[in-house]
Amino acid sequence: MATARTPMPVKKKALPAGLPREWYESHNRRLKAMRLAISLLDSGTYDARRATNRKIRTMAVRTGIHRPSNTTCKLVRAFIVSNAG
Repeated sequence: MATARTPMPVKKKALPAGLPREWYESHNRRLKAMRLAISLLDSGTYDARRATNRKIRTMAVRTGIHRPSNTTCKLVRAFIVSNAG
């Protein structure tokens, strides 16, 4: 009987020092949006039009992520659209 192997977690690296604050903010926003987009896709939301701000924020609460801003919600929909193509 074959058992499913779980992949080893990726070792985290420190972010590069000395970059402007905006870079760190956008980097963390992209990571948050990607986690939310993956959660929505896993739950069956494959259409960006159905991923409303309310649905995205509800998923954030379920997964323990801080409430996303309108900009992050927009980025989540962009990730879902790019996944569909």
